[in-house]
Amino acid sequence: MVTPVEIGNVLAAASRIRENVERVIVGKDHAVTLILIAILCEGHVLIEDVPGIGKTTLAKAIARSLGCTVRRIQSTPDLLPSDVTGTHVFNQKTSEFEFRPGPIMAQLVLIDEINRATPRTQSALLEAMEERQITVDGETMAMPRPFLVLATQNPIELEGTFPLPEAQIDRFLIRIKLGYPSSEEDREILTRLTEENQLDALEPVLQSADLLEMQRLVRRVHVAEATKEYVINLAHATRSDAAVELGASPRAMVQLFHAAQARAAVSGREYVQPDDVKAMAPYVLSHRIVIKPQSRLRGGIAEDIVDNILESVPVPVEQETQVSDITNA
Repeated sequence: MVTPVEIGNVLAAASRIRENVERVIVGKDHAVTLILIAILCEGHVLIEDVPGIGKTTLAKAIARSLGCTVRRIQSTPDLLPSDVTGTHVFNQKTSEFEFRPGPIMAQLVLIDEINRATPRTQSALLEAMEERQITVDGETMAMPRPFLVLATQNPIELEGTFPLPEAQIDRFLIRIKLGYPSSEEDREILTRLTEENQLDALEPVLQSADLLEMQRLVRRVHVAEATKEYVINLAHATRSDAAVELGASPRAMVQLFHAAQARAAVSGREYVQPDDVKAMAPYVLSHRIVIKPQSRLRGGIAEDIVDNILESVPVPVEQETQVSDITNA
């Protein structure tokens, strides 16, 4: 069971990261919080939106705020799997082959325009993202921990792109869209043009060892039995919906569970409320649902289906029981 003091430490660290990122990013508090939640779950993030919104800048700001090893992969159609994972190279001095790791062998990997990589190269990421390991020439190597992937993609440009398959999308804990800034935020962006580039000045506010400890603490956030049942019911509702061809997988259900724990932690609570599950469900489940063709032709979208499921599945009202469970634990 996590203690209030430990949750306070998680909350303080999350606040430091958020404040650091907001020195660069204007008006994206919710998106930054969602990425923080994914980081605390050691989950991967897919940032999807139109060009020029600030996807890559946000990913860079997050990366610079964490004291982790960072590498970047610029996806292009000619990018090979070995360019990602690394390869064995013959060393003439030693007369032996030695492994030269690719950019995936880092704690935080930024993948820009991931849908520009070919399916063959995209598949090279599957093992690393789920199993935290890569296999090259029959040799399996563990990834450094923590291991996080922040990927961006442009959903409107089709030429020269390769849509991510369901198996690849399922590896991402959350998918977020940034959206256009408001008039006030646009004004703040223009005002900052006269200042020094804050991105270059960002310093890490959290070291990798501290991040690993925070991730362990989040896994100990209390979840009542009724809330666990709520998570299960939501997952099963996506599988039985008449408009859905492929519902949420067990992996999606587990990740929704962990995302709710992380949301509770960054909210300063040592227990999960049903509202934590409800708030994270659209970001964890929507990109994993495959809609039937006839439903898609009628204009159905995954986000609307998840919203309808959240309205139809009863929410447990057991806040008092949750608190008493923590007291008696």
